[in-house]
Amino acid sequence: MTPLLVASVLPADFAELGRDVAEIERAGVDRIQWDVMDGKFVPNLTFGPDVIAACRDRVAIGFEAHLMVEDPDAMLPRWVDAGCEVVIVHAEACRHLHRTLSSIRDLGARAGVALNPATPLAAVLDVLDLTDLLLIMTVNPGFGGQRYLAGMEPKIAAARAEIDRRAMPVELEVDGGIGPETITGAAAAGADVFCAGSALFAGPSMTDRANALRAAARETNERLVPQ
Repeated sequence: MTPLLVASVLPADFAELGRDVAEIERAGVDRIQWDVMDGKFVPNLTFGPDVIAACRDRVAIGFEAHLMVEDPDAMLPRWVDAGCEVVIVHAEACRHLHRTLSSIRDLGARAGVALNPATPLAAVLDVLDLTDLLLIMTVNPGFGGQRYLAGMEPKIAAARAEIDRRAMPVELEVDGGIGPETITGAAAAGADVFCAGSALFAGPSMTDRANALRAAARETNERLVPQ
């Protein structure tokens, strides 16, 4: 597996989002994640689709919308129209998850589903055939800068085993507390996509930090491959 690095814009300067997304692209990150929060599903408010759309022409790399919102179905077309090629919903927020994932695909986007720390993997096993990306939260959603929950690694490993058993092209992403000290544990458990926020924005060179994170994940994967 070639590890992919996704940058959360949650730690960015909201007054300078165009500048910051351009810096993310220059750093060699693979995608940008927009943490969409509604103040209901999580206790925070962030971006609407118009903000995302305003940044779309500033960079060429892909956008993913992580919808930490109640009742995401009503606005699904808005996130796709804003330029998000991946739309991630929470299993806990969807009354009819199968229908929601199908709707995302019908809109021409890739469908992702996220699981909070307390939600078991079983909640998504029956919709993996409609899932392009499975996101295991390694913090409780709502705020950046939280401490990585290493107790989620068995869930990551179980998800990797199930994806591999079915030979499905599902990306396995982790989000929350990902940094130089934690990315190796998530990679060893089987994640292949790593969303980082604070670890990318803290320090003088985002390029160096991105390269270090990707290298740590790659080296972990290489150690796990049988010789």
